Amino acid sequence: MSWQAYVDTRYEVTAHDASHSPTYAQSSLVATGNIDKAAIFNSEGTSAWAASAGFTVAPAEIEAVVTSFADNSDVKKVQSEGFHVAGEKFFTIKSDNRSLYGKKGKEGVVIVKTQQAILVAHYPESVQPGAAANTVEQLGDYLIGVGY
Repeated sequence: MSWQAYVDTRYEVTAHDASHSPTYAQSSLVATGNIDKAAIFNSEGTSAWAASAGFTVAPAEIEAVVTSFADNSDVKKVQSEGFHVAGEKFFTIKSDNRSLYGKKGKEGVVIVKTQQAILVAHYPESVQPGAAANTVEQLGDYLIGVGY
């Protein structure tokens, strides 16, 4: 399966049928309805593996995200200055070594780092921040569980 499928379509084992064959549910970051656009980068931020059409995260923007994950200061730079995604500035509402959440008005972004990937997801103002965060964090947990 391609990385684009995790942005557009992701398959999950939901159960096993009578013959013990797995059954699948189709979902993705965008297909959940909690995310309207997303991108996946390698963990260094040097390569975009997949992205929603028209969702472009600039190299300097993803570099700042990578830097924020490595920043162990009491008050991280990203907490005091905010950060940019796809040309928009977001105010930081959470920043740790795995997750970075930002808000701009009622919309926001959820960024999650796994062992080998960085998930960048934007949610519209019609979505509750917690629903968006759960969607992205669950995919992050899944990827970590399979070695990514």
